[in-house]
Amino acid sequence: MKKLLTILSFFLFLCGVGPKSMGQAVMIVEKPKTEDVKIIPIEHATAVLEWNEITIYIDPVGGKKAFEGQKLPDLILITDIHGDHFSLETIQELDTHKAKIMVPQAVADKMPQEFTPQIDVLHNGDSKERYGITVEAIPMYNLRQEALKFHAKGRGNGYVLDMEGQRLYFSGDTEDIPEMRALKNIDKAFVCMNLPYTMNVYSAADAVLEFQPKEIYPYHYRGRPNVSDVKMFKTIVNNGNPNIEVVQLDWYPNDEF
Repeated sequence: MKKLLTILSFFLFLCGVGPKSMGQAVMIVEKPKTEDVKIIPIEHATAVLEWNEITIYIDPVGGKKAFEGQKLPDLILITDIHGDHFSLETIQELDTHKAKIMVPQAVADKMPQEFTPQIDVLHNGDSKERYGITVEAIPMYNLRQEALKFHAKGRGNGYVLDMEGQRLYFSGDTEDIPEMRALKNIDKAFVCMNLPYTMNVYSAADAVLEFQPKEIYPYHYRGRPNVSDVKMFKTIVNNGNPNIEVVQLDWYPNDEF
């Protein structure tokens, strides 16, 4: 019996149960699961993200009215100087008193001095953490000779947001560039596809099949006069890799599709 008690005591010691803890319940605390990000399309290239009580505005344009009913922004990301991505009037109309504003230098140069304390300037390749979110600036530019005048390399930023392991990519205005193809471990990708300013659906789909996000969200796909065939984009992606989920959100509420 004495030998049995000795063996039992040794076993309890190995399990981390000492005399003081005998008879007490052992509590196992699990780490809270990271919230999935909520995506609210506003229009074209503009979106609102909600995550862990943080609200992010992507390329806010359309005036205050476009954001009626939305939470106030904690973080604002602007990709480029063009009017469908940067609207100073919208920024001034919105209540941004608590927001940090991440922009490329070209956008910062167009912001009034009153916003200077809120601004983080990110150049291509830079990263910055705010509110537990790491934001990395990804190049966005044109490759075709006839389109080089639209988006010069180094002027604008795409963005990768890392939210405790969830990685979201917003392409901004870009073509099928090597930096996009080299992306890794992207959970949700928002990729533009409108001519003549960015790229066609075939180039966009080919790039997506290269970096293989878990989910791909076509956005920024209308222009004048061309309208991208997002159904064709989905077919190409699904035929190339059925494990990539193509998610169609309502970016153009007044359109037929």
